[in-house]
Amino acid sequence: MQAPLSRIANKFGRNVMSNFVRNHSHGGVPGENLPFDIHNRYKLTLLFTVFIGTGLGAPFLITRHQLLKKGGQLF
Repeated sequence: MQAPLSRIANKFGRNVMSNFVRNHSHGGVPGENLPFDIHNRYKLTLLFTVFIGTGLGAPFLITRHQLLKKGGQLF
């Protein structure tokens, strides 16, 4: 009972994935699969800087917030 059901599910999964790839891929266009636009160099640089800056700056901002929350003066 398990084997026929398994074969049907496997075939269905392969069909779904091959249709997805066939319908959503344009074939070798650089940057097509990225969630942001890479054609405007200045916008890409700004967004990259903001993205990296928030990740690197977050621990310092959290620490500053915690120190100020305790009621003491930071400087």
